[in-house]
Amino acid sequence: MTAPPDLTATTPTTTRRRRAYWQTALTVGVLVAVACLVRRHWPVLATGAGRLAVADQGWLMVAATAALGTWVCSALAQQGAVPQRLPGRRLVAAQLAASAANHVLPAGLGAGAVNLRFLMRCGLPVGRSASALAVKATAGVVVRVVLIGVLASVCPGVLRVPHISVGVLGVVLAVVVLVAVLLNCPLWPRCRRALAAVLTDIRAVHARPHRAAALWGGSLAFAALHSLVLICVTQAVELPLSPARVALLYLAASSAAALLPTPGGIGSLDAALVFALTASGTTAVAAASVVLGYRLLTMWLPLIPGLLVLGVLVRRRDL
Repeated sequence: MTAPPDLTATTPTTTRRRRAYWQTALTVGVLVAVACLVRRHWPVLATGAGRLAVADQGWLMVAATAALGTWVCSALAQQGAVPQRLPGRRLVAAQLAASAANHVLPAGLGAGAVNLRFLMRCGLPVGRSASALAVKATAGVVVRVVLIGVLASVCPGVLRVPHISVGVLGVVLAVVVLVAVLLNCPLWPRCRRALAAVLTDIRAVHARPHRAAALWGGSLAFAALHSLVLICVTQAVELPLSPARVALLYLAASSAAALLPTPGGIGSLDAALVFALTASGTTAVAAASVVLGYRLLTMWLPLIPGLLVLGVLVRRRDL
């Protein structure tokens, strides 16, 4: 006589489905809030769009060129994260497709899925492909932290360390206790093996200097070119901010916006950039012009071509 099935057991598929539901619900909530804010501040946005329409076309062309270069830099960093050589043209095309998919699905799931599938099609096992994505993401985070530290020393006073209250310290302590408890849970050995695999891949990449140079150089150039796009747009609308200050504001705002899992940072990144620019003394109209220009060049204009490239790659079985 067989035992009855355990109805309380949760399969990995069910867990992923629930996580996707929560992420989708959060995304929808953020988008609804963004729509309400757009409706409330529509006159400011309309005026900002008008100011962007008469901006310096030369600076906008430089910004567009920098935006195109971000996909090449992303491909370079991804190549640096794996020891074997990847097909260059298809790798760049995959980054364009991943960028478009990232603007459709929440929390970077689209970009991760496209890159994971591409690496698997190039012959890497699932585990090694996931480790390569983790290596690239780790390098990107380290580069951002270093750039923020350097620019904060160049532009003192732009970023202010917030006052830490007793409540915040209590939350941090609770998180530490939770982590200590999780170290004894059954999932910890699996997480430890995954972390060990990532560290192994990091050592393997750095054993080849040209791969390490591609990883770190591509990650640095990717963040620098995104900053350059915003700098060029501020110059196009004649915003009186220094390039170093604009780059610092972008890196800080985009890092904060990553905490909300919206597709392509829609809403979270826009609000963070507007807040950062207005906090530095920029008017709301000028800040709206800059954010609209940045998003137009890095998201809206490449979206349709990226989706078309995604369809071509799927049809050719490159994904």
